[in-house]
Order: sequence, then C-alpha cells, then structure tokens
Amino acid sequence: MNLDAQYVAAIDQGTTSTRAMLFDRSGSVIGSEQLEHQQIFPRAGWVEHDPMEIWRNTRRVAAAALASAQVHPDRVAACGITNQRETTVVWDRHTGEPVYNAIVWQDTRTAELCEELAGEIGVDRYRERTGLPLSTYFSGPKIRWILDNVDGARARAEAGDLLFGTMDTWLAWNMTGGIDGGVHVTDVTNASRTMLMDLRTLQWDLEICADFGIPESMLPEIHASSDVIAQLRTAGSLPDVPLGGILGDQQAAMFGQACLEPGEAKNTYGTGNFLLLNTGTEPVLSKHGLLTTVCYQLGDQPARYALEGSIAVTGSLVQWLRDNLGIIDSAPQVEDLARAVDDNGGVYLVPAFSGLFAPRWRPDARGVIVGLTRFANRHHIARAALEASAYQTREVIEAMEADSGVKLATLKVDGGMVVNELLMQFQSDILDVPVVRPVVNETTALGAAYAAGLAVGYWSSTDEIRDNWARGGQWEPQMSDGDRDRLYEGWNRAVTHSFDLA
Repeated sequence: MNLDAQYVAAIDQGTTSTRAMLFDRSGSVIGSEQLEHQQIFPRAGWVEHDPMEIWRNTRRVAAAALASAQVHPDRVAACGITNQRETTVVWDRHTGEPVYNAIVWQDTRTAELCEELAGEIGVDRYRERTGLPLSTYFSGPKIRWILDNVDGARARAEAGDLLFGTMDTWLAWNMTGGIDGGVHVTDVTNASRTMLMDLRTLQWDLEICADFGIPESMLPEIHASSDVIAQLRTAGSLPDVPLGGILGDQQAAMFGQACLEPGEAKNTYGTGNFLLLNTGTEPVLSKHGLLTTVCYQLGDQPARYALEGSIAVTGSLVQWLRDNLGIIDSAPQVEDLARAVDDNGGVYLVPAFSGLFAPRWRPDARGVIVGLTRFANRHHIARAALEASAYQTREVIEAMEADSGVKLATLKVDGGMVVNELLMQFQSDILDVPVVRPVVNETTALGAAYAAGLAVGYWSSTDEIRDNWARGGQWEPQMSDGDRDRLYEGWNRAVTHSFDLA
C-alpha cells in the first residue's frame, strides 16, 4: 500500500444520483460530490437510465470530490464501488456503447416473461438455488428482454460481442480502461441479485442461464466483495488507484453499519427501503416472502448471507409528491407539511407504483390513496406518504422475525430519509422498538470504502469498522398499544385495495 495514502474513495452509484466520497481512517467524510441523473419513463411501468450519462457523472463527481477536499489521487489508498442493484446494462465490448438504456430494478416490463419462466412450477422455481422468487425485480429477466427486443442483440450476444453488467460492472469496466483492456467483473452480492448465481457455489448457474436464454460469454467474473481486482486507469476517475471492493448498495450499508454478526440488522431508507438481517455463513431460505442474498465476502473467507426485505417505493414517494403532484418544492418540505397535522386524518397512501415487493410480492398491485374525506388535505397526504415507509418496514420485520425466530430489539437505520425526525419517531412508535441512527448517515458509500480499505490493509480488520461506528440519534416508542394496533389495521385494510389493479 502507498504509505502516503491517507484516504479511501467510494463511488456510490444510486438510483437517482451518483456520488463520490472520500473517508479517513475514522470513517469521517473528507470530501463529497453528487450529481442526479435523468429518470426515463417510456411508458407505464417502464423505468430506464442512460448508462453513458451515469458514466459521465461518475467521472465528474470523482474529480470534484478530490478537488473539494484538495486531495491528489496518489493520496488515495483504494476505491470501492457500490451501486443500485439489479439495474441492467448490456453493451458492446468493442465499442463500449450500450445497446439499450439501462433497465432499472423498479421496471415491471418483464412480468409476462416471469410468468412464462415460472411455468407450472411457480415463482419459486429457482428459489432453492438463488434465494429469489421469479420477479421483475431481478436482472436475469431484464437481460432476456433486451436480447429478445433489441434488433440484432441476440445474434451479437451469441457471437460473443455483448457484455452484461449491473452498474458496478459497467463502472468497473469503464474505470479500468473500457474498450482498452477494461476488466469485466462483479462481486458476490451483486451477482446474487441477478437470479443467475448459485448461492452456495457463488458461481453462475449455467442451467438457469440456459433456461433464460442468456449466453455465458455475456457474464462478468465474480469476485469477493473485498478484493483487489484491478488498477483504475481512466482519466477523471482516480487513475492508478486500486479497485479494492464492490458491494451492492444495501449490502454496503450493512457493512457500513457494522452489522457483521448473525442477528444484526439495518434498514436503509432510500429510493426504496431495504431491511437486511445477517444470518452468518449459511443461507436461510425464507418461508415468509423475504429474499435470501449474499451479505458480503471478505477475500477468501466464507461468504456471509442475509435475509432481506425489499420495499420498492419509500423515498421515491416523496420525490413523486414533489415532481408529479407538486405539493412540495423540495424533499425536506414533506416533514414540515406532515407536522402541520396531528395524525393522518384516516388517509393511507399505498405506493405500489411497481407492484408490491416483500413480503407480499404482488406485481398486480398499483398505488392507491384511501380514506379521503372533505376534511383531508395535502398535509394529511404528506403524513400518509411518510407513514407508508414505516408500515411497510413493520411488515418486513414481522416476516423476518417469523423466519429467523429472533425478536428485533433495536433497529439501526441509515439513508437519506433518516434525517426526517417525524418519520423516525413514527417508525419507533409503529414497531414498538428503539430506532438508532449513526453519526455517518451515508453508510452505503462508507461500507464500500471499508471493503476497499480492508483489501489493501488501510484498515487492519473488521474490529476497526465496529470501533468506528457511533450513535448519532435515537428514538423511543411513545405510542399506546391501542393506537398502534388501530393504525396498522387501517394500513392492512388499505393495502388490499391496491390488489388486482395492474
């Protein structure tokens, strides 16, 4: 390792923006830069991103983060990448040009294809091997859609000319040289979200690939999450810095929260909500609608696994209030609006814009607002939007407790929405457990930095990661049992109105 190096960098490529961050040994943020990218909605249920825009933004934020902290790349020990998972890019290995926009994890265009693949066996056809139900959420069906619907794509793929990657793979390939020797890699956490990897062997399952009609030549090489993979080479993106780690965003947040022992859990409040419970070195298959996923793998150590509850729409619901309804001008305003009323006024907002994910898995569901009266106003709708995140989180935690047999004692939280004090208090109230926020909210980028720093010896062990974690805020439940039960019963009744609308 470069002895002069004082920092570790992380690229956090998220659903709505790309961020570059620099951290020191204590896990403190030294520099940060962020750029939003365009959300493309060609038709109802379709969600796309422009991979070239995201690659441009990545170079811009990497350079700007270094500049804002006045740090030269030779002072950076390693770089980690974390990313929105499942979002799918297919590109030409010779030109570097995507054959189609990236299909985002929220996209539902593959619903019929998933039904076709499920056949008579049903949505759990591959769950034993992959830990996942057949769903529009995952990458495999998205790759198949591109091959079936983009002119010439299948022939080019079968000729070995096309590459597939989730966003980590796309960025790593470009950052290590692109058409000039870029490495085609992913890590076990991202590979576990494609529906194409065997959870136990941590290798591509060629039988499933054949069922999906996906040539093996398209697939990246799978690495551990913390592993020196290559040197970054491309100008504007940390040249000559080792790429030391890759983690899907929710697993990175888990790592950044130091949830490193079985039974430890965290909930990330971002575009969607993602609750993960560390289950140790053995995958636990869910009987209650949760996903089994790889949590992380350090070097040649055994992989650690997690149970995950994925909620499609939480923070993006606030974005929808801003961009589609125009009832707020900026995301932080939603808290002020919601605080203007004492309760939801009987209004519930079920944000099933892409169907419902865990634990219900209802692709036929669509968003509804129920309980409207002449009394209800925009304040009640804002409050209902915030409460929806908390109700959905309770559903997932109840499923997790049923699967694991472990009662949640405290919920660790992170992500952009945890600055919302009203939401955090309501979350504690509806769960009847304390909610704890760390000092560093951006634990996703921090987790990627930790993985990369461990790979090059910048941090000596995971003990240092645990020592760095610090409590930033805590909320205790204050709601009566009667109010809690009444509100949650109202939520469950509201959710049934969202079914069979697609």
